[in-house]
Amino acid sequence: MQALNVFEYVKQGEVGYQKPITLEDGWNWSMKDHLRRSYLYKNSQFEEQNENRDLRPNKNIILAILNVQYRSEGFDVKDIELYVNSVVEYYKSFLVKKFHDNWALENNIDTFIDETVESYCDYGGTLVRDIMSSRPEVVDLRTIAFCNQTNILAYPFCIKHTFSPSQLRENDMWGKDSNGATIDIESLITLCKDEKEIIVYELIGTLPSEWLDVRVKEEGIMDTQQIQVIAFYKKEGDDRQGVCLFKKRLPKLPFKFLARDEIKGRALGRGGVEELFEEQSWTNWNEIKVTEMLEAASKIIHLSDDPQVASKHPTGLKNLSSNEIIQVGEGKKGVWQMDTSPRTLQLFNNAIDRWYNSAQTKGSAQDSMMGETPNSGTPFKLYEAQIIQSQGMHKYRQGKIAVFMEEIYRDWIIPHAENEIVKDNTFLSELSSEELQKTVDQVTINRTNEAIKERLLSGINVTPEEQAIMMQNGKNAYLKDNKKFIEILKDEFKKKSLSVRANIAGKQKNLAMLTDKLVNVMRQYIDMRSKGVDTTGLDPILNTILESSGMSPIMFSYPNQPVQQQQGQPNNQGLQQLSQINQKNAGTI
Repeated sequence: MQALNVFEYVKQGEVGYQKPITLEDGWNWSMKDHLRRSYLYKNSQFEEQNENRDLRPNKNIILAILNVQYRSEGFDVKDIELYVNSVVEYYKSFLVKKFHDNWALENNIDTFIDETVESYCDYGGTLVRDIMSSRPEVVDLRTIAFCNQTNILAYPFCIKHTFSPSQLRENDMWGKDSNGATIDIESLITLCKDEKEIIVYELIGTLPSEWLDVRVKEEGIMDTQQIQVIAFYKKEGDDRQGVCLFKKRLPKLPFKFLARDEIKGRALGRGGVEELFEEQSWTNWNEIKVTEMLEAASKIIHLSDDPQVASKHPTGLKNLSSNEIIQVGEGKKGVWQMDTSPRTLQLFNNAIDRWYNSAQTKGSAQDSMMGETPNSGTPFKLYEAQIIQSQGMHKYRQGKIAVFMEEIYRDWIIPHAENEIVKDNTFLSELSSEELQKTVDQVTINRTNEAIKERLLSGINVTPEEQAIMMQNGKNAYLKDNKKFIEILKDEFKKKSLSVRANIAGKQKNLAMLTDKLVNVMRQYIDMRSKGVDTTGLDPILNTILESSGMSPIMFSYPNQPVQQQQGQPNNQGLQQLSQINQKNAGTI
């Protein structure tokens, strides 16, 4: 029996992938069919006779629920925080965080996170690949040519690519003798000139070592983790002829996989579309029946017990003029309209509502999560509790994605960020009110010292009063705007170890409800100020309320002043000091 080569292995793998596996007696599951059905249902398509839309409406109840899952289980780039993993230099983490916010947006890390969440929700799993770039790649699971349907990464799997000639030429690693190719790119394009697209297969996994090099078999090496990139072209009088574009040993598998709501015995977890398969198919069935009823009810059909009427008007009464008289035979009832009212219509509408309610429950997408206005008279506390309860499952899944994203960052993304942060970097960043408060003292002290140094070098003494005023003026100027240019010097973070955490604890909180709670606290704050009580410690709560309401705290910032003055004695001490300093500098004192 002839030994199996890589080309036959791929052919047999594609055929075997068509067959389902048995998860339990009476339950067979096909990963290929699962992905196809999920993709079709999400995009308002039928599984069969999809082109036939005559009286076949497709009411998509899945997409809106998926959008809730995307919003609730995803997170932003700003929720991922890099920091310096050092007790001594942890204070530099502020610069690292701001650098990462800017760098991640430039490298479309936010899009990568969105694609990861969407694949996770749609199909029940996400497969991510390290492409030696700042931004990893989310593999479209529908491009898998074959894999082991119980565990994708534990066995060899193959990804199927469809390229145009220009796209194929963009890969400068394929088609070279040094990389094990048996054909160059241009020769393959010529051989496939009669085909619309060129199909390329990437086979990854532990495979026979002789597929890399025949000589290793003599050295006793049986299997090696490797990648094989192959293609096929049609040969006259033959089936498909295989050629190799690239092959290489893989020290480490450049893939990571995360399953959603794991189901034992199969590779993918329970997908967000899958859990609504029944609801979507029965909703469509009911909608088709309703449409058929409405189509029948839309017809106006006349009945007559007089044969003469039927013979005189074979096409019906549509050509008659208004008030025209129809002669009816003696003893005949004449002409009347058939009752085509769909009396069972309400039953089908009720069924549609039941299936939709079932879909909302399964998808944790109650009306409150979908932005629907609560019924009149619904207590606010009850509405609030419903939202919190609906978020429970989404928070659980979001936590799993966050842990997965931290792993990807540590292994694949942080090394690229470390290579960039050691360079000269100047960028514009928007600081929160808390960050402004943390940095205002350090910045104004440095700026004031620089100004004092210049004045001393010019022979001008600076009094403590002048220093205090310069500091206050510097703070006021710094707090006017929360957009600041940040500069990181070259090699400032050289040999610094960076780490990552996903800070998503408050991601799902409802800003309107948060603001409502904080406003209650602020009522006490205002009452305390009116009575002369020191409220300095409550200022951060005011900033949080403003931010939760969509306003910038910088608009309302002001220098800290004493809470209460004695009646009739305004505090003009600062103005008097400034006046004396100006007079002294002018030589009047």
